[in-house]
Formats: sequence, C-alpha cells, structure tokens
Amino acid sequence: MSMSTTAEPVLEHRLTATDRCDSCGAQAYIAAEVNGSELLFCAHHGRKYEEKLRAVATSWHDETARLADAR
Repeated sequence: MSMSTTAEPVLEHRLTATDRCDSCGAQAYIAAEVNGSELLFCAHHGRKYEEKLRAVATSWHDETARLADAR
C-alpha cells in the first residue's frame, strides 16, 4: 500500500450560517476559545480583535478563507 503525499488537506468547516458574531450578529467565520468559553466573530471583528484574543485564547479556528471561495 502506498500513501500519496500530494493530497490536499481536508479543511474542517464547522461554522455554519446559524453561527453568529458575538459583536454584531453577522455570520461567524472565526471561533476562539477563551477561559473555556467559545467566542464567535465575523471576519471583520475577528481581525479587529485577533491580536488581543490570540494572546489569551487556547484555540483559534479561522474559516475566513471560505469568503474568497464563495466568489
């Protein structure tokens, strides 16, 4: 059995249209876990708060690339 090294990585799209930004209510594309709680952000607010959030977040899940795929 041989394994292919050219396979594309499978992207996990776990955020759906029902996931909403905690700041403005737009569709969430970024999820950050802070102190055991998940915070959801649209692309705009995720980028706005990214530097501060990454300093305290235990996980960062970014699906903003999906915005470019939708065009």
